[in-house]
Amino acid sequence: MQNNLGLFLTKRATLNPDREAYVDGNLPVRLSFRALNDRCNRLANAFNSAGVKKGERIGFLLMNSAEFMEAYFAAAKIGAVVVPLNWRLVPDELEFILKDSGTKRLIFGDEFLDTVKELHSRGAKTDVIDWLQVVAEKDLLPFAHSYVEFRDSAAALEPTIGAESDDMLYIMYTSGTTGLPKGVVHTHNTSIWAVITVSATTYFHEEDRFLGALPMFHVGALMPLTLNVYRGATSVVMRSFDPKRAWELIQDERLTSGLAVPAMLNFMLQVADLERYDITSLRWILSGAAPVPVSLMQRYADLGIEIHQIYGLTETCGPACVIDAENALKKIGSTGKAFFHTDVRLADPDGGECAPGVAGEILIRGPHIMREYWNRPEATAETIVDGWLHTGDIAIVDEDGFIFIQDRIKDMIISGGENVYPAEIEGVLMTHPDITEAAVIGQPDDTWGESPFAIVVRSDPNLTQEAVLAYCDKKLARFKQPRRVAFTDLIPRNPSGKILKRILRDEYGV
Repeated sequence: MQNNLGLFLTKRATLNPDREAYVDGNLPVRLSFRALNDRCNRLANAFNSAGVKKGERIGFLLMNSAEFMEAYFAAAKIGAVVVPLNWRLVPDELEFILKDSGTKRLIFGDEFLDTVKELHSRGAKTDVIDWLQVVAEKDLLPFAHSYVEFRDSAAALEPTIGAESDDMLYIMYTSGTTGLPKGVVHTHNTSIWAVITVSATTYFHEEDRFLGALPMFHVGALMPLTLNVYRGATSVVMRSFDPKRAWELIQDERLTSGLAVPAMLNFMLQVADLERYDITSLRWILSGAAPVPVSLMQRYADLGIEIHQIYGLTETCGPACVIDAENALKKIGSTGKAFFHTDVRLADPDGGECAPGVAGEILIRGPHIMREYWNRPEATAETIVDGWLHTGDIAIVDEDGFIFIQDRIKDMIISGGENVYPAEIEGVLMTHPDITEAAVIGQPDDTWGESPFAIVVRSDPNLTQEAVLAYCDKKLARFKQPRRVAFTDLIPRNPSGKILKRILRDEYGV
């Protein structure tokens, strides 16, 4: 078997053709592995007939859908390169990614007609020459072709495999919390090794029914859905996240596992009459993108659901560290240890190994590390040094080897010469019964240089700054305590759930 990720679907369709592969959580769409592979093959053969060459970039501007899945595996089989697009971006941002990546063809859904019209009107500012519309209820745009008609014009025979091993599979653009986004290049090898790595370390089983709620343009969604094909599990996918609908699917589809970022887990607990849902089938949920507050893990434990905290990046194709079931509640707050085929170490500013309890930058090494940043050789060289990926994240390790994420280096606050990690303060704030979300940034301080500034979402409109500061007084050292509190209705986050602190700094002028 060639080292081509698309062949995962071919092999699974051969071994378990009638097993349920993909269930749309919003539409009446259920596909077996045979049906999903047939649709994939038709599209792959249609692309071949249309002259798509190895290495050609194909953009996806799609909600979570069966079309996204089949197109991903189709591109993999023929050697095309997928460019998943964040549908929350505005046309200017999308134009940059399309031009930077050299995307020639764009598959888009009805939800994005206005955006696509704007992109098409810009002409030569993008390299897109072919527009494929997944038509549901809206009319076909005059410059577009019907995706379904294009796909179904070809036979379902297995196409000739057009790429393998170190050939590019996708370019996934980082969320761009600072500056322009960078395109992370993953190959068939790095992606396959990511799947093998997570499979070897976690609890995915062939009988699993997995809730997919993160957007597929993010590695946190795409990698586990690919892993489900590898293991033969069923993916039950929401087109976009809705906390009430998540509980309904857990009950009605008898879901056993899933992945959700902490903010999603928090929203799910705010659903009214939660006790009326039968959630006894759900064993565990993976959670990452931000530290999971201890209080949140405890509340899910009370429901009989294990939260397994993971740590990973787009640059690692997902895996870096994970906490297993045995230690999930023993080491609450830890992201665990390195995945099976992964090396992780903490480095001081001089590159030396950090002793237990001493904060250092997380460095990661493994066969699933990205090949490069697309067209960014200097950024690549700064990030990957002697085979180690420099993450820019800070952590400590305890005497047992468990890693605890502290924060981003750039988000660290230095107050009176002491390092203050906003994530620790945010964790304390989240234990307050009237606070539903919290973010902490640094603010200028005439005495200490910097001091913590808390931005919170409150469930009780009568909650005051004084009450929040008093709550922190006995729970944090004096230099860690916020000096000021602002209240807001929404904390900005990127699609993976990470707080966009750059936006908060701009908004609050700090």
